[in-house]
Amino acid sequence: MTGRPALTPLEAWVKTRIGLTPDRDLTSRDLDRHRIDRLRKVLIYARQNSPFYRDRLSGLADDFPRGLDDLAAIPFTTATDLRERSLDLLCVSQSDVARVVTLPIDDPAVPPRRLYFSDHDLERTVDFFHFGMTTLVRPGAAVLILMPGKTFGGIGDLLKKALARMNARGVIHGPVTDPDRALDDLEKSRADCIVGLPSQVLGLARHPRGRDLPPGRVKSVLLSADYVPRAVVRELEDRWGARVFEHYGMTEMGLGGGVQCQVREGYHLREADLLFEVVDPVTGAPRADGETGEVVFTTLTRRAMPLIRYRTGDLSRFLPGPCPCGTVLPRLDRVSGRVAGRVILGSGDMLSLPDIDEALFTIPGLLNYAAGLDAGPGVDRLTVQIYAGRRDRPEILTDVQKRLLAIPAVQQAVARGRLTLGPLSFSPADWPTSGTIKRILKDKRMEPTS
Repeated sequence: MTGRPALTPLEAWVKTRIGLTPDRDLTSRDLDRHRIDRLRKVLIYARQNSPFYRDRLSGLADDFPRGLDDLAAIPFTTATDLRERSLDLLCVSQSDVARVVTLPIDDPAVPPRRLYFSDHDLERTVDFFHFGMTTLVRPGAAVLILMPGKTFGGIGDLLKKALARMNARGVIHGPVTDPDRALDDLEKSRADCIVGLPSQVLGLARHPRGRDLPPGRVKSVLLSADYVPRAVVRELEDRWGARVFEHYGMTEMGLGGGVQCQVREGYHLREADLLFEVVDPVTGAPRADGETGEVVFTTLTRRAMPLIRYRTGDLSRFLPGPCPCGTVLPRLDRVSGRVAGRVILGSGDMLSLPDIDEALFTIPGLLNYAAGLDAGPGVDRLTVQIYAGRRDRPEILTDVQKRLLAIPAVQQAVARGRLTLGPLSFSPADWPTSGTIKRILKDKRMEPTS
């Protein structure tokens, strides 16, 4: 293909949403004006309607901020605030709430985070999904949705509604718990696009029936809801001949945050509804373009529960320079990990879940894994349990050991006698049935021993 790649459809969407006429070119100044105007309005709205923000933002004038440099004067909102004061964050009566989402937690002693959305908030997400999906599919296409959402307001429900607006058909299967049943739905629906979690879509591609799909049968794939290993993208493209795109979002954003264009060099963001920042994870100071930090966002149009300068815990950076697609919209780089998702080994080296992802997902036959770090007598121990379609292949465990030892942080810690590997084992289950719960690198070194 020659010439410039297609302009991201999000540019036309943003132009319409911020009130520009079709003949006007979108400029960075237009974006800044929109951000400042919407930010002033949401700050006033939150102060007037939310007990939490009434206290938190009481010292701000109605004409604040005067510019985006003033953002640093606004306090952050955190996951702890959501756990401890979710009802105080509400700006509407509970009768105006259309959907409540309780985020799953591992520790029953910790209060869950609850998010509240109005019909207006859900409609904004459908609108974003509608335009974002035009990068992947055309009218008449069918999309197999391997995400939760057969209930009202779930991601599957919202995506199906968005696809209908472009005369495409969404087929909600839900998270994959039985690969044969998911592949049955793929065949019955004649879907040419799949939306799902990276590990689950990879599992379908590595299933015997998935391996037999002819190249081009699946034309595009959208991976979301978890870190996307490059090894997964490469294998899906090589095996199926599909173009693989990545989406960035979380429930706190209203599910949609950003999506790649045809160039696939960073996410173009949901600029009409969200204001993004990248800050130093320790000091909270803004990071320059190209510098990695913690992603922070502010909802600009949310009615039920606006979130102002919400710390996501995700690590990324704004990519410097314009996108080759020609848009003026900024780009957020693919998420490189979590602020709290890294562990310091006894050697002082840092190990993260993405490090393990990139090493292990290249192993043929591996579907998923669970990793943990235990405290041994004088030495830490890295344990990994493997999900594989066949457990009669010990060479998979040998491969796992080799790939783990090739990770620089692991290699250094083992060489210094501060880390051992094992046990490395197969899970008794054929398929990880955890739905959309993300993998974590569980650090159990500080847990009390029985």
